[in-house]
Amino acid sequence: MTDTQGKDILEEGLAAMSIPLDSQAQARLVRYCGELLRWSAKINLVAKAELREIWETHFLDSLTLLRVLPPPGSPQPPLLDIGTGAGFPGLALKAARPELPVILVEPRLKRVSFLRHVIRTLGLKDIEVLCGHLEKNSAQVDGQILSVSIITSRAFTNIGEFLLHTGAVNPVGGQVICMKGPRAEEELAAWRLAQPDSPYRLQEIVALTLPFSGKIRNLVIFNKEGA
Repeated sequence: MTDTQGKDILEEGLAAMSIPLDSQAQARLVRYCGELLRWSAKINLVAKAELREIWETHFLDSLTLLRVLPPPGSPQPPLLDIGTGAGFPGLALKAARPELPVILVEPRLKRVSFLRHVIRTLGLKDIEVLCGHLEKNSAQVDGQILSVSIITSRAFTNIGEFLLHTGAVNPVGGQVICMKGPRAEEELAAWRLAQPDSPYRLQEIVALTLPFSGKIRNLVIFNKEGA
């Protein structure tokens, strides 16, 4: 991938999704993608695919969260990305919005090394990578006790299991954003049945389509109201 190729694909996707990003943010994302492709030749970071698919599946999909996060210029609470893998969505959001504080949780050491390399390469500040798992009923990851008001994940587990994992680190008044495909309603129905006393309440579902494939995505947003 040349920088021009990456920039053209990114600009096309952003325009189709009506997401404005300045040239510096776009340049960071293009460099991030270049590092992803370079490292993926040695370690398994993402599945092999055509360049447009990689941009859509990983970067543009991650940037859909910009629709529901606090806008630039407003207070920016930290974002916790659980099971971030190669940095999606958390690191992609940080590259796009460097003022956003981000915590990435990833248990695989090779991916942690990649994440820290990209953070250094892009010169990002106020972002942390924790190497470990988030267990149910525990607020500790990699020796740190976490309390974070916005939590997300792309592919950690189903909605019900994810809300059980986030409960101990998400304070009352906090928010959880689940990134789901077309089966979001099925997972919601299963969650309601299995966890009728959940402290979480469904706030809204933001439905959208990805720009190249037309695949359906749903941002399922919960507020934590307490026991």
